[in-house]
Parts: sequence; C-alpha cells; structure tokens
Amino acid sequence: MNSTSSRQRLPGIAALLFATSGWGSLFLVSKGVLHHVEPVWFTLVRYTLSASLFLLLLLPRGAAPWRKLRRHAATLALRGAAGFGVFSVMLLVGLAHSVPSHGAVIIATTPMTTQLVRWALDGVRPSRGALLATALALLGVAIVSGLLWGHGASGGSTLFGDAIAYGGTLGWVWYTRGAARLPELDVIEYTALTVLASWPVLLAAAVGASLLGWSATPTAEGLRLSWQALLFVGAVPSAASVLAFNYGVRTLGAVTGTAFLNFVPVSALLMSAALGRMPTANEVVGMAMVVAALLIHTALNRRANAAPAARIAQTPQNPPTYRTCGATPS
Repeated sequence: MNSTSSRQRLPGIAALLFATSGWGSLFLVSKGVLHHVEPVWFTLVRYTLSASLFLLLLLPRGAAPWRKLRRHAATLALRGAAGFGVFSVMLLVGLAHSVPSHGAVIIATTPMTTQLVRWALDGVRPSRGALLATALALLGVAIVSGLLWGHGASGGSTLFGDAIAYGGTLGWVWYTRGAARLPELDVIEYTALTVLASWPVLLAAAVGASLLGWSATPTAEGLRLSWQALLFVGAVPSAASVLAFNYGVRTLGAVTGTAFLNFVPVSALLMSAALGRMPTANEVVGMAMVVAALLIHTALNRRANAAPAARIAQTPQNPPTYRTCGATPS
C-alpha cells in the first residue's frame, strides 16, 4: 500500500470506527433516559438537536438544497418519518424491555434484512450463501434474546423487546432505499433534508400521542435530569456518527462500510462490560454468530461486486495486465 492510499484509508477507517462506536454508545446512554423521557418524545428531542446541526451544514450551500426540499417534500418527509420516527421509537420501546447490547446486535443484522426486503419488493433473490448468513444472524439474535438458550440480563427472555426493535429496523431499511429514488441528492443533502422534512411529522406524532394518552409529556425535572444524555444522543449518534459513516463509505466503499457494522455490538458489549455489566454466555455466543454472519454477508457482496469488474477488465478493449511480485502498477 503506498503512502497516498494510506493517507486516504486511515481517515476513512477512523471515521467508521467513530461512527460504529457512537451507535454502540447510543443504547447504553438511551437506556437511562427512558426513565425520564418516553420514546416518542425522546425521538423528537433527539432529531430536533440533529436537525439543528444539519441545518448548519446546508446553509453554506445556498438556495439549491431548499429548492430540492420543496420539490420532494412529501417523499422526504415520509422516508424520514420511517427512518427517524418509526425506527427510533420502536428501537427505544424495544430497549425499554431489553438491554443495550441486544439493540446493538439487532442493528448489525440490518444489511441482511435489507436483502430480504429487496427479495420481497424487487424480486432480487439473495444467493444461497446470503440466505444462510441471514439465517445464522437471526439465530444469533434469538440466542442473544434468551429464547433458545440461556437467559438475558434480566433473568428471562428479552424476546418481546428485541422483536419490537427488530421490527423497527424495517423502517430504517425503507429509509435507506429512498436514497436511490432521489439520485439528485448527495449523501449530506439526503440525510439533512429527510431530517428537516420529517421533523414536523415527529412533532405531530409526539403531541398527538400525548393528547391521546399514549405517551406522557416530559416534565421539566425529567429534562433537567437527562439533558446531558439527550444532547449527546442528538449530537453524536444522530448526527456526527451518520456523517462519519457516510464519509467512511465514500472513502472505502459500501462493502467495507457494511463490514464495520460488526463493531456496533462489539463496542456496546465492551462499553457495557467497562461499566460493570459482564455479558452472559448466550449473549457472547449470539453476538459472535451475528458478527460471523455479517462477515460472510460482506465477503459474498465483495465477491459479487468483484466479478463484473474482472470481466470488464479482461475485455479486448481492456486486456488484463500482469505484474510480478513486488512490482508497482503503471
């Protein structure tokens, strides 16, 4: 590896590690906040803070992003409501009935769930290896939840909360699929504009839930006790980690970025252990199965992406080149 590529790769690796560590910390920090702020209001506060940061990123771009926002307002609002509203609320509701490390493990299964959704909606059938990797990941989640073996940290199965959190990942999958439908938006614009467009939806959902008696409005005392955690969640996992992950994917590629999702459950378990809560045997085994499944899934994607490139490289217009060991390409 030459020095130029090293200089390009190292910031990308650092960005991906920062992003996945931030997402791992999300579950640990959020667990305590739920004692004072219920999920729907937690989600509103979280994305109010991140929307403020994204707004600052868009201001230097002039009027162009706002024209795109007006043109695609309904689509952006719906996609954002699914990715930031449905996903976040269900994840937090699940977390209230489970433990932080389980949420991180469930998030790591998202790339495989995405392939199942593509199969169902687009008719793109995953390979046999991808299906086996998905089955391995889901089996790992079941073991982590205490359904098949052992018990969770609470002494029993956390399947109810984990199932709700897993269902919430479908909202995130639908959100990420929306980026391909709006190719005129770059990564920052899609992220920022979906947050801004969906904010009124999140506000209406929080107010409506309180008026219907489904969720308690946070008290001034509850906000005072949790403001530091809310500020951290809004600034780091909800904004900085998203931008860092997008930078890492742009620098190193989507396949490598997906591979780094392995570190989300690992970082959550390591931070949880550092705080004095050691993982149980079933959590370690289940997490290892999910991580192994994601590694297999990533390797299969890398191979599938490499095959077309190799065929193109060996066409008559681009004959293959060969170099001896130690030689540098021209």
